[in-house]
Amino acid sequence: MNKIINKYILRNFTKTVLIMLFIFFCLGIILNLFEEIEYFKKYETGLILPTILTIAFLPNLVLNLLPFIIFLSAILFFRKIKNNKDLLSLKVFGVSNLNISFLTSNIAFAFGLVVIVAISPITSSLLQYYETTKAKYSDEVTHLISFNKNGIWIKDNFEEKKYIISAKSIENTFLNNISIYEFTNDNKLIARIDAKSAEITEFNWKISSAYKYNFVELSGEKLDKLSLNSNYNLDKINSIFKNTNTLSFFNLVNNYHLLVKKGYNKEKLIEKIHHLLSLPVYLFLMVLLASIFMLYDLKRSNNNISIFFLSIFTCVVVYYLKDLSMALGQTGKINLILSVWSPIIILTLINSIGILQINEK
Repeated sequence: MNKIINKYILRNFTKTVLIMLFIFFCLGIILNLFEEIEYFKKYETGLILPTILTIAFLPNLVLNLLPFIIFLSAILFFRKIKNNKDLLSLKVFGVSNLNISFLTSNIAFAFGLVVIVAISPITSSLLQYYETTKAKYSDEVTHLISFNKNGIWIKDNFEEKKYIISAKSIENTFLNNISIYEFTNDNKLIARIDAKSAEITEFNWKISSAYKYNFVELSGEKLDKLSLNSNYNLDKINSIFKNTNTLSFFNLVNNYHLLVKKGYNKEKLIEKIHHLLSLPVYLFLMVLLASIFMLYDLKRSNNNISIFFLSIFTCVVVYYLKDLSMALGQTGKINLILSVWSPIIILTLINSIGILQINEK
């Protein structure tokens, strides 16, 4: 009998999750497709490319919304089995609220593991294709930055001058072993700067231990300090080609040191790793929270609507609390790893109290 009940819960809860994923995917196609069509309208690419890019972008978007989708799916599932009296039937067969809560939560946890192992590599590859393809049509100069085994290359235009910049690596806020070629607007080479490092936190770069050779005056000089204005700073460079969403979990773990050497921000890589590690636990706790809302007040069916909207409001609060915690971690207000796990800890405390209440029903 227990196997039959478990299969019933597994089948119906999984069906509800898949339906919600399909709904969100369809909504995403409708909303994002119009945006892509508007973007590519001046390039006259037709509908095929915007459609392909929309399909490539949406899995990552849905993945980021997964805790909310799972929570909403759990709310609808529990509401359904309450309204059609299946919940009462399950209780007649000796299945407690606690059993149902933990079974559905474990399903969500398992789904989170599948996302990390099997789905994350696919979504990261699709997003990488999306960004690479769209960059080719960008009006901005984002495609004039490239990373390869030789380091980073930047082509920049500023104050009626052109610059080609190469650096061996990015470490913390510095470009290391940097060479800067300065050209006039008609592409005439006028100077070369070689330096040990350049601090690029701001758009005004601070270059140290530099040697500048002037090809016009045929003379060179050593400079302890030198400033260079640029259209790029560290955050802008990182945002162009360093989107950690384009990296799968296995890529992050196996190639962590290589990614750091390529210039990826250590903190962003660590944040992404812990974000993925916390996902199964996050999904588990969100389903548990949904069960607390929907199974706590079994006898008061007239309060279903108010409880439903209260649960949705709570989910939104939790979602923005997570974003706030991440922002505090990124700005250094709290430890970065703690910022990822703080919402998990808070949810665990809330659920530990609520689960005792539904177990008494």
